[in-house]
Amino acid sequence: MTDLSSNIILVIAVTSIATYLSRSLGVLFSERIDENSKIFRMFDCIAYSTLAALISKVVVFPAGELGEASNLIRLIVVLVSVAVFFIAKRNLVYPTVLSAVLLTTMVKFF
Repeated sequence: MTDLSSNIILVIAVTSIATYLSRSLGVLFSERIDENSKIFRMFDCIAYSTLAALISKVVVFPAGELGEASNLIRLIVVLVSVAVFFIAKRNLVYPTVLSAVLLTTMVKFF
């Protein structure tokens, strides 16, 4: 076995152990977690803020195909998606699908 293939196997093994260990601990301790506790809400806020930062980075500093879309088109897609998010009672599926379709359509025709 070469060095590269043994490194890949080691990486897969370590990440698998980390993934399944954290999931197992989650199953073991899930009954003791209070969803309304301050620590749980803090982690929830951190997760949402990280997601918002990543989305903002992609919209403001796009790479690849998204970079070809103008700033106005990206802004319109974001505003429409946020509006649909609130109209759909904070459901993420509708604005996600709509944003992909709307961005593709607007880039193609404008």
